[in-house]
Amino acid sequence: MHYNCLIIDDEIDLSKMTKEYFEMFDVSCACVDSAEKCLDFLKENTADVFLLDINLGNESGFSLCKTLRNTYDTPILFISARQSDDDVLVALNIGGDDYIKKPYTLSVLLAKVKVHLKRLEALKNRPSEKPAEEKGLDGFSLDEATMSCILDGKSIPLKAKEFALLSCLYTHKNTIVTKEQLFLEVWGDSFYSDGTLNVHIRRLREKLEEDPNSPRWIRTIWGTGYMLEIPS
Repeated sequence: MHYNCLIIDDEIDLSKMTKEYFEMFDVSCACVDSAEKCLDFLKENTADVFLLDINLGNESGFSLCKTLRNTYDTPILFISARQSDDDVLVALNIGGDDYIKKPYTLSVLLAKVKVHLKRLEALKNRPSEKPAEEKGLDGFSLDEATMSCILDGKSIPLKAKEFALLSCLYTHKNTIVTKEQLFLEVWGDSFYSDGTLNVHIRRLREKLEEDPNSPRWIRTIWGTGYMLEIPS
């Protein structure tokens, strides 16, 4: 069976409340309370978005995230009562797409999930008449159908948030995009820490740049934001 959202959290009452709220807005939802049950669930079911707690009893959501990333490119949104910036950075570094601190507001959490669902729906419904090469310049192009970057003839697959971030920079190529603008356009919220953005920029550079420490494509504009620089 297919669900819009899978909640992996050992706080069963909170998961049930979140599930009931989501389904009021036609977002189908399932809940499991351990890493083992999550993996068993996914043997027979699918989901568009994972909501993953860090503390799963005696198990770690971090470890489960790494396991899921070996098989799935599904957006993973961490939901946790752990408040430290170190936890946020670890979550994003191992493949998380977002980090929502508990106690969360159900309406805000739903809005974040819907952003990912809308993006997935747009990718499914996107016409594919034009080849990716028609949308690029000087060996750099984007293919929304496969969420990849075509760089010097090589296709580089990206995760959903990485592709959304690169798409935003590409839309405003050769101009400075402020951090606040990136947070708003990519995450749908202007109130994020710089660490969140820095992690995703680093991921992109590691995939796109020959030398991530001396980037050719994505320039840092210190104190302001970033620029995707494509020669005209």
